[in-house]
Amino acid sequence: MKGICRIGLLFAVLAFASGCAVMRIREVAVMDAGIKYVVPTSPRSMDGVLLLEIDNPSVNFQIDGVDGCVRDGDKVIARFQGGQMQVDARSRRQYELPCTVRLEEGVSLLDVLAIIARGSLASLRADADVHASLQKPKIGKTLEYRDVSLSQFSN
Repeated sequence: MKGICRIGLLFAVLAFASGCAVMRIREVAVMDAGIKYVVPTSPRSMDGVLLLEIDNPSVNFQIDGVDGCVRDGDKVIARFQGGQMQVDARSRRQYELPCTVRLEEGVSLLDVLAIIARGSLASLRADADVHASLQKPKIGKTLEYRDVSLSQFSN
């Protein structure tokens, strides 16, 4: 019986420690964002690479994927998906995230050009679900970011 209690206690401590490590991923901050390149793949979609400056005071982790949308006011104008990337522990550096963007039905390329012509990203907001995981032990978490202003990333 003592052996089972010790094993149970060990698993409880490991689960708590693992949970703390995953929770610390929340401390990670995107300090700056930019676009390395964009390649149109159809009239409604494009592939590209985002440049993300990430400040990570925490442990190594992996981004397993990103799903989200961009809104102009209340109207969703595009949906995006990001690929995978490894984020180094206790670092602040620039990473490249491959992604795909697709315009929503009813949104044209002319609509996007009109938004760009305004010269301000103040009305653009994004929602994103970032799927992150630790390598050892292999556990993951989805971090939700809502109503993020894209103007904070414009120069």
